Amino acid sequence: MRIISGSFKGKKIHQPNDIKTRPLKDLTKESIFNIISHSNKFNSKIENANILDLFSGVGSFGMECISRGAKKVIFMENYSKVIPILKKNLTQLTSTENYEIIEKDIYEKISCLNLFDKFDIIFLDPPYKDKNLYKLLEKIIKLKILNHKGIVILHRHKNEKDTFPSEFKVIEEKKYGISKIIFLNF
Repeated sequence: MRIISGSFKGKKIHQPNDIKTRPLKDLTKESIFNIISHSNKFNSKIENANILDLFSGVGSFGMECISRGAKKVIFMENYSKVIPILKKNLTQLTSTENYEIIEKDIYEKISCLNLFDKFDIIFLDPPYKDKNLYKLLEKIIKLKILNHKGIVILHRHKNEKDTFPSEFKVIEEKKYGISKIIFLNF
């Protein structure tokens, strides 16, 4: 895996050897960024955006955002076997300091985010079997951390039947292999 585009194009993204981590495939990642860049269904851009990368794993989504000119990316991950790889990947981006890593359980500690932080894009890539997504989306609403024109991007198994709080509407959904990408906004 590599960074696809931007100032760090071609940089290698290290991956773990265990099967608990499911890195975002390059094809899926490229499709997400193409939709962000070219969709007329929403008006979110990566450049100068504040990004929240939840369940960030090795950091491939957030690193791609940094490479494409994001203002700041907050990575939130608590799996101890992947955090050193995430840190190693981010240290490769030598000329940037516009990121932060929060090593906390997302469901318990999302409220540790500064209530004044507002995000243009929130990327959620929970384990496929995770069944707490609805509660997490409710917390995002309650904490008011998504900008009013911001989007939430979900990476899920293509057969997963998720429900979302009524405040969110699905604006785009695409399937890629065994996964699907869902774009939500208010």
